[in-house]
Amino acid sequence: MFDPFIAPSGTLVGLLQRGRGDGTLHALAAPRPEALAALNHCVLSDPRHDWQVENRSLYYARLYLDLDGGTEEIEGHLWAPEDHLDTDDSRTGLALAVLGHLASYGREDALVLLRRYAATGANWAWALDELALRDDDSGLRSLAGPVLDRFPATPQGEAELAAAVRDAFEPRPWRLWADDPRPSVGARIRAAGEQGSFDRWQRQMRPGGPRPGWSVQAVFDWAEQGLARGSVLHLPAARCLAAVAGAEDRPRIVEAARSGPDGARCAALHYLAEAQDPAVLDLIEEAAVSTSGTVADAAVAAFERMCADSAVERARRWAHRPDALGASAAGVLACRGTAQDAPLVLAALREAVRGDGPDAARLWTLVDGTGRLGIACAAPVLRHVYRETSSSHLRGRAARALAATDPSFATGFAVECLWDCEETTREVAALHAETGDIRVAERLRRLAADPAEEAEVQTAVRSRIGPDAAV
Repeated sequence: MFDPFIAPSGTLVGLLQRGRGDGTLHALAAPRPEALAALNHCVLSDPRHDWQVENRSLYYARLYLDLDGGTEEIEGHLWAPEDHLDTDDSRTGLALAVLGHLASYGREDALVLLRRYAATGANWAWALDELALRDDDSGLRSLAGPVLDRFPATPQGEAELAAAVRDAFEPRPWRLWADDPRPSVGARIRAAGEQGSFDRWQRQMRPGGPRPGWSVQAVFDWAEQGLARGSVLHLPAARCLAAVAGAEDRPRIVEAARSGPDGARCAALHYLAEAQDPAVLDLIEEAAVSTSGTVADAAVAAFERMCADSAVERARRWAHRPDALGASAAGVLACRGTAQDAPLVLAALREAVRGDGPDAARLWTLVDGTGRLGIACAAPVLRHVYRETSSSHLRGRAARALAATDPSFATGFAVECLWDCEETTREVAALHAETGDIRVAERLRRLAADPAEEAEVQTAVRSRIGPDAAV
């Protein structure tokens, strides 16, 4: 999947792609055809960089309801010719999830589309999972035939069916079908379920991987062989070293961390970091400038896993470095530093935004750190990250940091965060938004009454509108 094109944050499409609360507010104020066109664009062209963790479906479904939008565009997308050519979940997953939420709000047209797609579409398993949560028993039973027809009565077909039953995210439809009296349905599903359970048992019983009885050199050899095959085994090899290495092996492991082959060197660095060996920080510093990118990356990763006070002290020396180790050191200070480290964390935050933009991976820990350390003068940078990032998770982190650093948050961004696509961001907003704003009071009541809202958000809302809190 290619990275999506994200429109500027000042446009309606850009706001909706980011899942910002202002996207909903602007869409409701825009001409309805324009708002629906922007909404359909987002649903049919998933704007998320990581569709497996970022939320958009409930956000878009709620906007469909507010705009009284139809599902014709979604229907055309699901049954486009590409459906059987591009079978990646990311092409149709968001549209199916939106239909699922619409069905939970009582939209019959969404339920009908999900049933049709589960019977005929390429991404039928996702549609079936949505229906498992929303459809009644009779609706699910009607799909047994179309779904089973996908698996021919051949050894390969039965194996694929067993895998589908075993790996189903929502087991409810399969359990219903297993009770079907027809041999072609119930008996077949039960047999597939038994085969899936047997396959799972075989995987659990099948030995694999390293043995704790290996020698230190055998572990190094295994890590090196894995690297040659393209498998990164640094961490499992380090755990094996912890099981087999004794005090007498330390000189050999230190030497491997200093000058061994890449696989052994990476494993040794991780082992010494976990053991808090007194020599490891110097070894990490040497490895961080290695000509081998594998070794340099492993050195940084090993340092980030260290929790000792000595690692924080060394981070204060390394935070000024212009390389990956310097960036990692700033992240360590953001996570575990004290108030004295605030200038270093702030400088790293500003440099990350200037150098890599508002979607830089290292911003996550730095944004958290500014909130944890209460760096008030970081608020302008945090507001920029909040507005511009295309990651709804990073925006949520920026919102939490602003709540801790920016006195204007309660009357500013916290208000729009009540409509945000991420439930954790809505929770922050529910705790901080200024209730003197009429929009806030109305939104809090709506969230409290919405059965699709997450429990944590509703708990936060009720803490603001309960018997002891007037809005």
